[in-house]
Amino acid sequence: MNQTCELPALPHAPIPAASLDPPPPAAAREAVAVLAGGCFWCVEAVFRELEGVLGVRAGYCGGSTDSASYEAVCSGTTDHAEAIEIRHDPQRIRFAQLLRVFFAVAHDPTQRDGQGNDRGRQYRSAIFCADATQHQIARSYIDQLDAAGVFAAPIATELLPLRRFHPAEACHQDYAARHPQQPYIALVAAPKVAKLQAQFGSWLKPGAARGVRA
Repeated sequence: MNQTCELPALPHAPIPAASLDPPPPAAAREAVAVLAGGCFWCVEAVFRELEGVLGVRAGYCGGSTDSASYEAVCSGTTDHAEAIEIRHDPQRIRFAQLLRVFFAVAHDPTQRDGQGNDRGRQYRSAIFCADATQHQIARSYIDQLDAAGVFAAPIATELLPLRRFHPAEACHQDYAARHPQQPYIALVAAPKVAKLQAQFGSWLKPGAARGVRA
């Protein structure tokens, strides 16, 4: 990650809720969403704060090889993206709500193949859809936001099938919480968490957003 990475131009107000947001099956108690939005340290820092999120792992997804490592992905030769795997209780927070946070505060979805000064396919914006329902919800929401002109440019987020998620090395897990004073975390992750608090305060876990401070 580039230590001088600039903050993306995010919306100044909460974006609208997704028009397509079907209720989950009554028996569903755990689901998975895999999202890529630049540096996985910073995206993970946002989603770990949300009520209903059971766990978040940093990793790599969408590449052309059967294995992935930080060194290989950063080389740009595997086409993997830095991504996060979100395990969540869909009765408490639904996929469409996770996407609302993803587009509103986690990253700038109008940037193609990068975020700020972090450039390359490994930093692209992508939603890795586990099934047809996730794809339908994501496609509908992107079309809704583009039609409403929420962002100054069209959304560049790719919709891709979820095939395999490779967990990142242990040193990358919960990185922002463990290194709140690291310059990149203070510059990029902490302001995103602050935006989450301001825009989605009622969605946070009790006592959340205390571990990442500028």
